[in-house]
Amino acid sequence: MAILSKRIITDISRSYFKECGVKVYFMDLGGTVTNTTDSLSSLTNSRRRRNYALQQSIDQGKPYIFRPAPAIVTWVIGLEDKRMIHGAAISGEVIVLDENNNEPDLNNTITYLESKGMTLKAAKKFLNKLPIWPESQIKDATKILYDTFYQISGWKPVLTEENRLRTHQSVQFQQAIQAQKLSGAQALYAFEKERMLLANIRSGNRNDAKRILNEMLATIFLSSPKLPVLRARTIELITGLTRAAIEDNPLLEPLMERNHTWIEKIITSKTFDEVSSELMHALNEFIDDIYLHGVNRSNIKVHNALEYLSKHYNENISLQDVANHIELSPYRISHLVKDYTGITISQHVQHIRIQHACQLLKETDMSCTDIAYEIGYGDQSYFIKHFKRETGTTPARFRRAQFAVPS
Repeated sequence: MAILSKRIITDISRSYFKECGVKVYFMDLGGTVTNTTDSLSSLTNSRRRRNYALQQSIDQGKPYIFRPAPAIVTWVIGLEDKRMIHGAAISGEVIVLDENNNEPDLNNTITYLESKGMTLKAAKKFLNKLPIWPESQIKDATKILYDTFYQISGWKPVLTEENRLRTHQSVQFQQAIQAQKLSGAQALYAFEKERMLLANIRSGNRNDAKRILNEMLATIFLSSPKLPVLRARTIELITGLTRAAIEDNPLLEPLMERNHTWIEKIITSKTFDEVSSELMHALNEFIDDIYLHGVNRSNIKVHNALEYLSKHYNENISLQDVANHIELSPYRISHLVKDYTGITISQHVQHIRIQHACQLLKETDMSCTDIAYEIGYGDQSYFIKHFKRETGTTPARFRRAQFAVPS
């Protein structure tokens, strides 16, 4: 594969073989394996099936496992860099144990290989070289291949990651629909559900918030699967959340402006998947805004101070700057912020900076050095220290984790 250097191909191949004991092949977009002898290239349907597996890997956002012949398993990952697809990495084949963990009868495999153009001698020689694995080992190896390639190559699978998240959300959504059908739940979500969602948003519990939101989406879908109705109900949902947040704390009124932006995006969505995606994006921004604009901030001076921090976090802010803006002494505003929020002004600045850094690491290809300067750190090592203190990991590891295949 011309776009990958021989050194990178060699490093990936060695690392993967060391971890899993099988080779890795690289296939170009024409379906040709480029770096090794291809035992299955003689099969009449080999190229077509591999091309299909490549497309499925990209569409699903994860390695695609398939059987090139009975009892034989391999897996493919699409090779993407910033939305450009360049080919595929294909794991060496293995023989998979049956459902009782017994070795399979390979007579059917040999017959199949012969029917697709392989000689009897070649088929037996090919099968004798293959390792025999349980299915659980295959699942682990798919993740190792994905992680190994993207860690060594440095490529960024932006489209693949987006598709993985979309697929994962779709699965959660379908599960929520089935659960509601089985429970006989009414096709109207309760007002209490809104409050549960808001409570999880306040606590920063994104996973439970997304689970509840999927349940609410499932209820909306069951009530009427027609797209115009889905848009209307989704707009009602996000507006209801904004309303509930402002009722609990009037200082959250700036959410109204963001609410208009979310609604515009939902209105222009053309499929239910797009509606769901926009709603999840709105949820993430909503959680950030709840933090920035007012949980437990009933003091107007504190609110204004935090508003100032959220707008100037990437500047060299001093306590005196904040005090001058609020028209209080540095001592007074410092104590007010700590009393009402539980953390200091300096800690707020660090938190806001790291939250923005996380977004840039997930959504852009900016280097860690550039991100450090973008969010207000003049020194990369200082940025890394604060990032690790806030998140428990380094910026580089955080970025890699965004593209890791879920277990």
